[in-house]
Amino acid sequence: MSDYVKKRLFQGFICMHILHHAKSEPVYGSWMVQELAHHGYELSYGTLYPILHDLEKEGLLVSSSSNVEGKIRKYYSLTHSGEQVLSEMIRYLAELTGEILKENYE
Repeated sequence: MSDYVKKRLFQGFICMHILHHAKSEPVYGSWMVQELAHHGYELSYGTLYPILHDLEKEGLLVSSSSNVEGKIRKYYSLTHSGEQVLSEMIRYLAELTGEILKENYE
């Protein structure tokens, strides 16, 4: 698989992770980097923050700031549009995984 294709696929998975977690509770960058690392994604802040900003620009996330131990932390929450997009992505993912599993394990 080319590096370009692999990068695009992983960016999609990362976006799904972010939207999924932001649906439950507001997320912030350092927590998200650690969460993604649990799933095998080695992501730098320089990669994550542009993704968060793009998701916010697209109206899928909304941010708010809070003072945590003297430092400003930016939290991201899922918007209604983000919830709709996430639901659509989940439907596509379920259909694809069902098809892949059926073809490979029957």
